[in-house]
Amino acid sequence: MSGFTPLSRKQIAARIAQDIPEGWYVNLGIGIPTLIADAIPEGREVILHSENGILGFGPAPDPDKIDPWLINAGKQHVTLRPGGSFFHHADSFAIIRGGHLDLCVLGAFEVSANGDLANWATSAQDSAPAVGGAMDLAVGTKRVWVATEHTTRDGKPKLVESCAYPLTAQGVVGRIYTNLAVIDVTEGRFVVREMVPGLSREDLQKQTGARLMFEEMEYA
Repeated sequence: MSGFTPLSRKQIAARIAQDIPEGWYVNLGIGIPTLIADAIPEGREVILHSENGILGFGPAPDPDKIDPWLINAGKQHVTLRPGGSFFHHADSFAIIRGGHLDLCVLGAFEVSANGDLANWATSAQDSAPAVGGAMDLAVGTKRVWVATEHTTRDGKPKLVESCAYPLTAQGVVGRIYTNLAVIDVTEGRFVVREMVPGLSREDLQKQTGARLMFEEMEYA
């Protein structure tokens, strides 16, 4: 495979940020999703939520302007937008469970063709389960998008017919952004909407563990 350049993690985050509409309330998971806070287009109001009790946070601060008490759920330093607020984490989870978030963007170990999400453990025998707030976010938000590399470091597909890892939630993922493509989960199928320039359909299929459909496709 040659002739194409996969997106970097920052580029994946920037691509997702382009698709978040004005005025949405959005939770960003750990990993690639946290980078979205730095990539929201200038002038667009997106209200970012963190399950440890922040609404209206902004991008990462400059090194000389870090507030050690202002962190997101991944323990990363953030800034606060005008009008932002703090509250107890119980109230934060009431926002999630009450269906008040328009979108959650999560990382993933695997996503199945019917939208099952596995993003908290790679073995049923993991000694320290850490599903955390992801289980609430996956079922409590109106939409779930996934941000991930298309394959693991050793080349195994993350987009599969059926998840082998313990599930976070069933049938919740609506869209996947990878370093190779933008893919919708529609009626039990992976539907490719966009691919990086130079990548062929055949090469993308080889790196995917389930059949891909190519409808209304665009190139980034």
